[in-house]
Amino acid sequence: MLQSADALQTGPVLRAATPRVAAIDVVRGLAMVIMALDHTREFWSPTAVRPEDVAHASVALFLTRWVTHFCAPTFVFLAGVSVFLYQQKQASRGAVSRFLLTRGLWLVVLEIVVINFLLQWGYSGILLQVIWALGWGMVLLAGLIWLPRGLVGALALAFIAGQHLLPFTAPTTGAGVGWALLYNRPFLFPLTPKLPVLAAYTVSTWAAVLALGYAVGPWFQLPGPRRTRRLAAAGAGALLLFGALRATNWYGDPAPWSEQPRGLAYSALSFVNVTKYPPSLLFLCLTLGVALVLLATWGPTGRLGHWLSTYGRVPMFYYLLHFCLISGGAFVWTTLAFGRPFNLSFAPPGAGLPAGYHPSLWRTYAVWAVVVALLYWPCRWYQSYKQQHTHWWLAYL
Repeated sequence: MLQSADALQTGPVLRAATPRVAAIDVVRGLAMVIMALDHTREFWSPTAVRPEDVAHASVALFLTRWVTHFCAPTFVFLAGVSVFLYQQKQASRGAVSRFLLTRGLWLVVLEIVVINFLLQWGYSGILLQVIWALGWGMVLLAGLIWLPRGLVGALALAFIAGQHLLPFTAPTTGAGVGWALLYNRPFLFPLTPKLPVLAAYTVSTWAAVLALGYAVGPWFQLPGPRRTRRLAAAGAGALLLFGALRATNWYGDPAPWSEQPRGLAYSALSFVNVTKYPPSLLFLCLTLGVALVLLATWGPTGRLGHWLSTYGRVPMFYYLLHFCLISGGAFVWTTLAFGRPFNLSFAPPGAGLPAGYHPSLWRTYAVWAVVVALLYWPCRWYQSYKQQHTHWWLAYL
């Protein structure tokens, strides 16, 4: 799920003086289009079987979920790259630090107040997801940018690689919850007796991915051939590391792969079924490895590249609008189909599913295609609006 650092590249100075790195827009746009598939599935076709359960899920269901794992790491990594590119055109590091602080806190508020409302049609609880983690990552990066960039990159890599040596915290006290929000598996805790909080994305590893993107930002200022070679080499190295560590089950992911009694195809699914919450070393080697290869090889050539770059240039606008369409469409559909609105993704505990509901991947893919198509023209309009105006609030949306 998914993500918005493109707004960091707004402002009169940057818009007038900085050439955009086209590959960033295209790959970010691809990640966001795929992200909408997962959210469509959750609202329009949830299943009793977990999609990642290779012992019970179908290949099609597994892959429909698995391919969306590439979205959040790509989104957060490119957010860090955009921070670096923004920083190069600012008069002082202090201005960048202040902007990261305010933008990060704004994203936290946006996650809790707006995105939760869109997801749940109200507030039966609070879900802390990728925008929450990205927001706090920006707050942390507001301080880290005062360090040498090489040190920031080294710290990020060290945490990503060494995170599995850290114990998970039992969030049973206030202090325990605080530490668990930094690094833990997803967990539930009561904010009030009637308002539970599900922390799906804890902060530290995602903040490290953001910092890593910032640290490699200079690569995107290199001449095209040098940038391509460096990104391709880093991507290939990450994928080779993934293959070597995953094959041995030695280190890098808390869930080892195994041969499956359902056959070779499901054994292969087990091999690539790496842990997202929190993102393991192997999860990030796989997803960021692919993202780096795509950044090295794909630009806005052809109709597909230009189409994707339209979404990639206005990521937060896309992110909010796609939830409006998916969630609002599900509200209308369930009202017509079942006689009342029913939130299939966030049904109250014990509510069950409405009579007559059956999951359908065909429905998921059809609605996904319609949503992505409908988003094109609003995103194109907003992209044009941002290019023609310099309002301060454009940097926050």
